[in-house]
Amino acid sequence: MQLKYFKTSEFDSPDLPGSGQLMQEEFLMKLDKAREIAGIGFKINSGLRTVSHNAKVGGKSKSAHLTGYAADISVNGSRSRYIILEALISAGFNRIGIANSFIHVDCHPDLDEDVIWTY
Repeated sequence: MQLKYFKTSEFDSPDLPGSGQLMQEEFLMKLDKAREIAGIGFKINSGLRTVSHNAKVGGKSKSAHLTGYAADISVNGSRSRYIILEALISAGFNRIGIANSFIHVDCHPDLDEDVIWTY
């Protein structure tokens, strides 16, 4: 898998170096496409999570982060939030969570599609 804008290490769980390599290829390719559409950098706050790290950060027990289908992208204002959100939708993502400081995006095949939620 060849990514243009990301290194898999950006998706490592903090308690398991190298775990970003366990991210799902389908997810990473879509995210790479979204980054290209956006034309701005995406800072990854959270990618793959171990069960213990997910519990530590208060993640859901069936979080898409646990299986490498999710990432949280840092946002620093309404303009970057809009650009990133538009690019994610254009790239085909349909599971998005919006918070003040980040956007969660995932494409887990077993979770509801066509949803946007807030934190």
